[in-house]
Amino acid sequence: MSRQLLHTPEGVRDIYAEECARKMAVQDRIQKVFHLYGYQNIETPSFEFFDIFKKERGSAGTREMYKFFDRENNTLVLRPDMTPPIARCVAKYFMDEQGPLRLCYLGQTYLNAASYQGKLNETTQTGAELIGDDSSDGDAEMIAMVIDALKSTGLKEFQVELGQVEFYRGLVEEAGMDEDTQEQLRELIENKNFFGVEELLTEQTMEEELKQAFLKMPEFFGDIDQIRLAKSMTGNSRALRAIGRLEKVQEILDGYGLGDYVSYDLGMLSKYSYYTGIIFKAYTYGTGDYLVTGGRYDKLLVQFGKDTPAVGFAIVVDRLMQALSRQKIGTAMNMSGKIVLYERSARTAAIGLAKHFREEGEPVQLIRKPSDKSVTDYVSYAGRHWVGRLLYLTGDGEQVAEYQSDSGRVKTYRLETLMEA
Repeated sequence: MSRQLLHTPEGVRDIYAEECARKMAVQDRIQKVFHLYGYQNIETPSFEFFDIFKKERGSAGTREMYKFFDRENNTLVLRPDMTPPIARCVAKYFMDEQGPLRLCYLGQTYLNAASYQGKLNETTQTGAELIGDDSSDGDAEMIAMVIDALKSTGLKEFQVELGQVEFYRGLVEEAGMDEDTQEQLRELIENKNFFGVEELLTEQTMEEELKQAFLKMPEFFGDIDQIRLAKSMTGNSRALRAIGRLEKVQEILDGYGLGDYVSYDLGMLSKYSYYTGIIFKAYTYGTGDYLVTGGRYDKLLVQFGKDTPAVGFAIVVDRLMQALSRQKIGTAMNMSGKIVLYERSARTAAIGLAKHFREEGEPVQLIRKPSDKSVTDYVSYAGRHWVGRLLYLTGDGEQVAEYQSDSGRVKTYRLETLMEA
């Protein structure tokens, strides 16, 4: 039984030591990019009322959620998605705000995935939401920020793939399909199941031009010129506006100098029903799934009482870390902090020295050296725990020996010299 207590449940894992430090460093870099774009942090609870994530919000399915009850018998869920809680917050605290809101976040999400898929059920996500801006400039800002955030982590080989759900919705509206048929067709197109699309369409009554547009949708991927070919397949005004929007976004991203990071796929159709326009995902090698997912959700906040447009994205930090590791991209981390190791006789001097460094904003571990351990033991300990310097005080503490963990060099100082530095 005692050994069983050391294991975690399926789908979650411990992160510690160097890996944890690297993850925090990567998160800090991404957050810095968000702040440079003018975004401010927001935190929402880890669990919410079940209704925040019900089907009408278009988030995870009920079987994928971790559900439990409070003492009043309300159904609560661990958040599977960050967007609906932020939409709730905006409607609650910024109902009268007319200008754009730029919000960013960092937190855990929870999805009760099927067993033996090798996926984490608890993941760290960081992302941003632009509320109150319905322009193509807002769409492009989101994508530019995704690209800059990924580049800040050291990632170089990645692609952001853009789609437009309005193209598909314009066509199914014209075809008069019921919701079940629309969902079946969406899955077939997104999976690029050409034969399945063709078989389903043979059961539907529609004009041949419309049928051909559906059949070609899985093929509409590549650069913006490839997407422009879709214009010749339909005269549907809603679908054509969707293509026009992508063209504007490409033009703006070219202005950012980031156009080469973007490709397109009109067959990318998110299962989240709250998306209303542009959608996108970012991919790289070294991980079997997307790093980033996002899009426009202009009709989500109105469900909470505030009718305003919005666009946002989430970076799945755990997948990003996996990709960085497999691509052998290091995260620069200087060995920081100090250990002040002292003998009993030097306690007063050691406490004074540690206090001095802490007042200067430098982290210090204060350790009294036991007689059965050597200084070398603690130099090794410092190296294992990414502590850059060890200061050893003997006697009355007036003489201090400095050991550097990375180089092994030893220097000797007077205590007063260190206090004055």
